[in-house]
Amino acid sequence: MAIGLTGGIATGKSTVSQMIAKRGGLIIDADQVAREVVEPGTEGSVKVRARFGDSVFTHSGELNRHALRNVIFNDEGARKDLNQILHPLILHRMQSLRDEFESKPGGIAVLDIPLLIEEGLTFLVDQVVVVYVPEPLQLMRLMAREGIRDEKAMQMVQAQMPIEEKKRFADVLIDNSGTMADTERQVDLLWETWVRENGSVR
Repeated sequence: MAIGLTGGIATGKSTVSQMIAKRGGLIIDADQVAREVVEPGTEGSVKVRARFGDSVFTHSGELNRHALRNVIFNDEGARKDLNQILHPLILHRMQSLRDEFESKPGGIAVLDIPLLIEEGLTFLVDQVVVVYVPEPLQLMRLMAREGIRDEKAMQMVQAQMPIEEKKRFADVLIDNSGTMADTERQVDLLWETWVRENGSVR
C-alpha cells in the first residue's frame, strides 16, 4: 500500500509523518530525496552544474542551495530549467523506493510530498491523506513558528494552493487543529484501518 501525505505550510504534516513512522510506516520524504539526487557525483549534480555553473556549488562539490535560490528567485526561466532537471530524477527515485517496499508483503509506504496535488503526483499512491487546519490557525502557527508578522505569513500561505481547496482532494483528512492527543487518535484509527486492509506490517 502506498499512501500520499500532504498538507500546507504549518498545518502539521511533519508531525503526522513522524507519528506514522513510529507506528511502522516507511516514510519516503520528497525533500530528502531532492537532497539525495544532487549529492556530489550524481546525475542531478552534473546537470545542475552544466546549467547553472560552478557558482552554485561549494569548493567541496556540495550544492549551495542559498546561491541557487538567489539565481532562480526572480528568473522564471531558470526555475523551470531547474525543475525540468530535478523533477524526473526525484520522481524516479521515489517510484523506485515505493516499488522496492511494495514488492515485500505487509508494508505501508508513505510518500511525504508537499506538492503531491499541485504537481499531479497522486497517480503514485493508493490514497491521499491531507493534514488540515483552518487558514486562520495556519497563519497563527506560522507566525509563531517563524517569528514573522502577519503580512509575511499571509504572503507565504498565499504562495501555496489554499488548504481549503487542497482538502477537497483528500481520501482521508486529518484535522490537526486540536491537541496533539486529538491528532494521535486520528492517526491511530487510520493506522488500524491500513493494517486491516494491508495485513501485518513489518
